Amino acid sequence: MSKLWGGRFAGETDLLVHEFNASLPFDRRLAAEDIRGSVAWARALVGAGVLTAVEAGTIVAGLAQVQTEFERGTFVFEAGDEDIHTAVERRLTEIVGEVGGKLHTGRSRNDQVATDFRLWVMKAIDQLQEYLADLQNALVESAAANLNLPMPGYTHLQHAQPVTWGHWGLSHFWPLVRDGERLAQVRGRTAVLPLGSGALAGTAYPVDREWLARELGFTAVSQNSLDAVSDRDFAADFLYAAAMIGLHLSRLAEQLVLFSSAEFGFVRLDDGYSTGSSLMPQKKNPDTLELTRGKAGRLVGHLTGLLTTLKGLPSSYDKDLQEDKEPVFDAFDTLRLTVPVMAGLIRTLTLRPERMAAQLEPGLLATDLADYLVKRGVPFRQAHHLVGQVVQLAEQKGVNLTELTVAELQTVSDLFGEDVTAVFHITSSLSNRNITGGTSPEALANQLAAARTAVAREP
Repeated sequence: MSKLWGGRFAGETDLLVHEFNASLPFDRRLAAEDIRGSVAWARALVGAGVLTAVEAGTIVAGLAQVQTEFERGTFVFEAGDEDIHTAVERRLTEIVGEVGGKLHTGRSRNDQVATDFRLWVMKAIDQLQEYLADLQNALVESAAANLNLPMPGYTHLQHAQPVTWGHWGLSHFWPLVRDGERLAQVRGRTAVLPLGSGALAGTAYPVDREWLARELGFTAVSQNSLDAVSDRDFAADFLYAAAMIGLHLSRLAEQLVLFSSAEFGFVRLDDGYSTGSSLMPQKKNPDTLELTRGKAGRLVGHLTGLLTTLKGLPSSYDKDLQEDKEPVFDAFDTLRLTVPVMAGLIRTLTLRPERMAAQLEPGLLATDLADYLVKRGVPFRQAHHLVGQVVQLAEQKGVNLTELTVAELQTVSDLFGEDVTAVFHITSSLSNRNITGGTSPEALANQLAAARTAVAREP
């Protein structure tokens, strides 16, 4: 079949240039969207007086046959098919004859591919939302099962203050909620119909674009044809949202790599989510977590690459925009596997409370000791300094902070009373933080309820 644009050319395209120019190896994924958009366009052309109802019916029936061939895996691509649009139109014309050539009236591949791509991204977002919701549920389930299990909290990877497993687990839940919100925002900005923009100046036929938008599930119609065919903000937005999901999963994975190590031992990974060593028989490697951590770099790279491609393009369509699909497709494919794998890993994780308890050392309560002084009227900055002296005293005596006697504490400040020993309990430290977002049992119960509500209202 001759190319869609071949009439102006006397010579044939160089074979290597054809291969270089072709997008079919990756944009064949848009087949369903291309056919869906073409069906709607055929019906819109009836309203515009370009096609008769009979002609449109013939075209729609032919497109249905093409769709069936794709679904059954019997569609045969030919050497002249440079992209999915060419392939579908070529096959349609083989099925229905010359009337198939009327389908492209008033339409350009520029607005066609923009429409197809937006439809695909909207569907991809819907699928990712389902995967994210499942991972969120896995984190909520894990948090709920051990909501008040004490464990050390860290800043700078150093012991800081006591927290609980539930609090820690939900700290990785809320970023995923923001990811879901971000995806929903991207979907809203993607649902703007470019079809009817033509190559760059709009179509000369009175096509009802508002009807087209409703028919295809878009919520708005593009207002400028030049912008519509060149706008790939939605693709960049999608890649940013994907990169943020990757970053959040990477941070979760990194902590679980540490927590599953012999040095921490807080968790044990299920065999189904671990691998072994080809040399060392005793090894149980967190490869699933390491791959999750590594995928974040891939996702950030896709975002960076597309932004660089877009940064200097003039208005309207440029062939550079062919580079938009592969990173988006790969980002989706990456998350389509990574997110469910992480959900499964979380659900099969075994906690080791005894190892967590062993790390609940008295130094975690230093801030509580400072709070004790503050409640007795000492300015916090002074209290901080005094407790620092207490820590130094304990180190000099070779004992734990909690092993100092009241008399020894009073050598630092006479504001330490006989009741100071009540501070030295992990449970009281947790319970004292009874504010929204805190670690008390009441605060954690409220946070868990909020998390469940957030999952329930996910789009």
